[in-house]
Amino acid sequence: MRALITGVTGFAGSHLAEYLVAHTDFEVWGTDISSNDRNIAEIRQDIHFVEGDISEPEVVSTILTQAQPDYVFHLAAQAFVPLSWRDPWQTIANNIRAQLNILQTLANSGVKPRVLTVGSADEYGMITPDELPITEATPLRPYSPYAVSKIAQDMLGYQYYVSHDLPVVRVRPFNHIGPRQSPAFVTSDFAKQIAEIEAGLQEPQIHVGNLDAKRDFTDVRDMVRGYYLALERGEIGNVYNLAAERAYSIRQLLDMFLAMSEIEIEVVPDAARLRPSDVPVVLGDCSKFRQRTGWQASIRLQESLGDILDYWRERIRGLGGKCD
Repeated sequence: MRALITGVTGFAGSHLAEYLVAHTDFEVWGTDISSNDRNIAEIRQDIHFVEGDISEPEVVSTILTQAQPDYVFHLAAQAFVPLSWRDPWQTIANNIRAQLNILQTLANSGVKPRVLTVGSADEYGMITPDELPITEATPLRPYSPYAVSKIAQDMLGYQYYVSHDLPVVRVRPFNHIGPRQSPAFVTSDFAKQIAEIEAGLQEPQIHVGNLDAKRDFTDVRDMVRGYYLALERGEIGNVYNLAAERAYSIRQLLDMFLAMSEIEIEVVPDAARLRPSDVPVVLGDCSKFRQRTGWQASIRLQESLGDILDYWRERIRGLGGKCD
């Protein structure tokens, strides 16, 4: 059995590769637009890495011919919501084109590996309190270009299942966090700032955006286990929420982080970190997926945050200075 992961050097992709290497007998293939040895350094010798830009149909055809996968985990995407407001076309074009190339290439070839398409809880958009927790039947009301791109990916997966009989399973993951995530995302941002403060590289002030928003956070290591189970046990053509089913405010996360540092740190609001629109509370219901696969998030939030902070402490200590 062969598994192909697009975006293998990224945050979720690298964790998924680690999971498959450690817990399955799959021959793991991975592709990305460029090699990032830092994220996959420990398992580089255990995977077949192919560098290439999957926004190009010819590149996708070459990679699929080489890998001949039984499972395709399509994780490559532009995932930073604020960037989609600054450059909406690039986000939409990037996220749709790459997935379309994979699905169309498979449809043309007649080869039918199981394919996981990854949407987002952002597809649900502006949720009202009476709609919580969010189920797969909740209406999609996107509030960002990123959310629109994920709905397009979601629906493309369904369309190719219906029109080309491709065995596609779709997931809508809620916020996932963990080591190696970009500091563009809130938990990694907080951890990086604290680590730099502890190293004497930043004044003892942490800059924050909206602390009142509540989100459903899942450890990325739980999330990628869910991705694997989605293709192993998920119903072809169906869509599933993946969530921890508990919501924490950003303020609660910040307080947990600050309690892990012995340095007194001042909290400074930063208007530049606010978003044009922000849903007050996001809370997922993944009972449909749990009933189908038995999956449930198991890693405690406190453990996830501690691992993220330790990751940034080690990085900054190892580099001897600030890092992006």
